[in-house]
Amino acid sequence: MKAGELRSALIVLLLRLAARLPLGVLHALGVGLGLCLYALPTDSRRTARRNLELCFPRLDAGKRRALLRASLIETGKALLEASALWLWSTDRTISLVREVRGLNHLEAAFAAGRGVVVLGPHLGCWELTGLYCSRHYQMTSIYRPFRSGAVDTLMRQARERGGARLVPADPGGVLALRRALQRGEVVGILPDQDPPRRGGVFAPFFGVTTHTMTLACRLIRQSGAAAVFAFALRLPRGKGFQLHFRAAGPLVADEDLATAASALNRGVEQCIVESPAQYLWVYRRFKTRPSGASPLYPRTLVRRLRRRWRRRTRPATGLAGRPQGGPSDGSSIS
Repeated sequence: MKAGELRSALIVLLLRLAARLPLGVLHALGVGLGLCLYALPTDSRRTARRNLELCFPRLDAGKRRALLRASLIETGKALLEASALWLWSTDRTISLVREVRGLNHLEAAFAAGRGVVVLGPHLGCWELTGLYCSRHYQMTSIYRPFRSGAVDTLMRQARERGGARLVPADPGGVLALRRALQRGEVVGILPDQDPPRRGGVFAPFFGVTTHTMTLACRLIRQSGAAAVFAFALRLPRGKGFQLHFRAAGPLVADEDLATAASALNRGVEQCIVESPAQYLWVYRRFKTRPSGASPLYPRTLVRRLRRRWRRRTRPATGLAGRPQGGPSDGSSIS
């Protein structure tokens, strides 16, 4: 067995063992993991700290440090709870949703015969957001495989068990999204990942010039679909989640993509301020910079070595692993 296969098998085994625990215990263990991420000089800590410096420059240093600690604890919870969200039965997982707010935004769109683009930022438990929507509505999402085959199979089964239809991250997949909206169904998109160069424009996000996807805005404008933000916030002490739906502003469908992308980012910001600690600050959101601009993240020795290793082990074509040139894997929330 190759090293990569062995690592994948170990990850799946750990997930299956963790799924035997109740959510409260998983979250308690997640607190411990998050404190380790905070205490040690990890990439996660460095990236989250830099993101918070960029997005909240006026925040007092002590408060920003407290937010960093809290956000890494929430990241630890997110990592541990994935086992339950992927391996518990659909009914048991959905039962974790204790309250739903703003569902009328979806119902009004369906009553008018419109499709809905659900925009689920990396806030709280986005896996649960996708599962809830796919359980209650016909839902299509773009899917991009993980590098690990065993983990990819597990995740795909978990996301499809609620009834979601997963389509590849290529032009055919985008066409499937358009057809789903024409049928008045739901399309799920994660709007806050760094897209390929040709799939985004630069727009402000917390005051930082940010490479922002245009796929969601184009789909909304071309189909006439309603746009709704959705996120599931963790309740304290493992009590479950509170699911929120919010109507997006009309400018997300503007013909000018820069204007639409700015409105999209403002909507994500408004979701994040509900619970800043539960946002995924460990993601390098500002990795792609405008031409001539300086990088915002320092390149550490570990990251340089990791990148060199990936280049050596990358397949020669795009037929294995992730599709080449398609939308980013942030396009799916199912």
